[in-house]
Amino acid sequence: MADNENTPPPLKPCVNCGKPAVARYKPFCSARCADIDLGRWLKGSYVIPGEPVEETETGLPPRERDDEG
Repeated sequence: MADNENTPPPLKPCVNCGKPAVARYKPFCSARCADIDLGRWLKGSYVIPGEPVEETETGLPPRERDDEG
């Protein structure tokens, strides 16, 4: 049973297609699935919910801008 202590846990399936994940592209199975996911982030398909932020001329929200000066 000492061999079980040295073996890494099995990888979860690819988050895009469900095939077994490969350590090199973890959590994906291939560079293709990793690129598909990156494309979704860049297109804005994934959105982290939150309140809209008011942009000022400095590009910082008013609360952070007040702390600088």
